[in-house]
Amino acid sequence: MATTLAKAADGTQSATHAARVEHVSKSFAGPAGRQLVLDDISLDVAPGEFVTLLGASGCGKSTLLNLVAGLDRPTAGAITTDGRPALMFQEHALFPWLTAGKNIELALKLRGTPKNERRERAEQLLELVRLKGAHGKRVHELSGGMRQRVALARALAQESRLLLMDEPFAALDAITRDVLHDELTRIWRETGLSVLFVTHNVREAVRLAQRVVLLSSRPGRIARQWTVDIPHPRRIEDTAVAELSVEITEQLRGEIRRHGQH
Repeated sequence: MATTLAKAADGTQSATHAARVEHVSKSFAGPAGRQLVLDDISLDVAPGEFVTLLGASGCGKSTLLNLVAGLDRPTAGAITTDGRPALMFQEHALFPWLTAGKNIELALKLRGTPKNERRERAEQLLELVRLKGAHGKRVHELSGGMRQRVALARALAQESRLLLMDEPFAALDAITRDVLHDELTRIWRETGLSVLFVTHNVREAVRLAQRVVLLSSRPGRIARQWTVDIPHPRRIEDTAVAELSVEITEQLRGEIRRHGQH
């Protein structure tokens, strides 16, 4: 994908955005003809920004994420990113015949890291996600939360400036999810990554993001955006998180009701 660059104060080139979606639409062929899934979406993610995409099931959130990832092409419009994004799914997609460390080393191999550097870098990434000493653990020896940490470390191994996350914590229990919210926030702040995070959980969206983008029901359009200026650390039960979540939930219900009337 193309990358838009601007001159920094020192004369060097720097990306003006991590991702830019310009008037993007996407349709698929169906039994009743072509079905419009996304309609004229325009969205920028700034360098270092954490944005959550929120909407009802089937509104096109994952479709948009796949387009940004380059896994599919838009029917209309254009997408540019600051380099190749890293992608993390709801399912960890780890290779069960490899250890945690070897799963990460495979990602390092694919991005061209020299063989003699892979082990050390994999250990560093495991330590970053609080799994120090887990290099030799097989996938079946890891809990669900630990597997998602390894999947996150593998995504980080790609050394992308943009991390795309498609409901990565949806299958986890509430306590594990809460812990991983803390870990993701810590890693985002330590690394300066840009994150585009898909969820249908309103409180998760508010807890994590600097900006929440609500998509309408199909076809997906940007219905509204909120800037989240609640200071960190945030808790999912915080009053400010709860209050904004109520406001966003009401808007989401309105979008669902409008969709049901068509």
